[in-house]
Amino acid sequence: MKALIEGNPSFSHVHIDLEPGESITAESGAMQSMSAEMDMKARSNGGFFSGLLKKWFGGESFFVNEFSNGGSAPMRVTIAQNVPGEIRELKLTGDREICLQKGAWLASAGDVKFKTAWAGFVSWFSGEGLIKLKASGSGTVWFGAYGGIIEREVRGELKVDDGHLVAYDPSLKLKVALAGGLIASITSGEGFVSRVVGDGTVYIQTRSLKGLASWLNPKFR
Repeated sequence: MKALIEGNPSFSHVHIDLEPGESITAESGAMQSMSAEMDMKARSNGGFFSGLLKKWFGGESFFVNEFSNGGSAPMRVTIAQNVPGEIRELKLTGDREICLQKGAWLASAGDVKFKTAWAGFVSWFSGEGLIKLKASGSGTVWFGAYGGIIEREVRGELKVDDGHLVAYDPSLKLKVALAGGLIASITSGEGFVSRVVGDGTVYIQTRSLKGLASWLNPKFR
């Protein structure tokens, strides 16, 4: 299997070349194009009840699509996300896991397992939802964001504005905090933020859909 990400950071898409017998799983609607001979089938996202949890609380689709190469020559599928932004590829091994915020997961290949985990009221308060996806196993995960993706190593703590957190190591914990002092937080428009505590890697998107909506709404009145 070979994968090539193009169009970063604004209009990312991933070309994935599948060898005979290989397959990938992708978010519903993520397929941009595929070889005419490639097989595609839809299935529930991790089972009926797990699929409902991911749809209602995790921002994912109830159904996912599985693309497989049942032929004798390489075939290509291209996936993209609905919003303009960057796509990252992450290799997982048996000792590496990653937590994905709602809507971040695009596709995965190999023996990658997903389970829903309680994100806590901190995540909900910051607009990220009560449920997070935790990816583990051995394989490749592709995830995306609105805008570019900044990768930061946290050693202690880091404040992240709501709507900007994309993914993070499970070793990191989320807490609610003010952006600054009480008066400064209110008058600056920053308000509450997520305080990421611990040691690990965090992925942050440079834009937020909440910010876009706030900018667009007054223009339609």
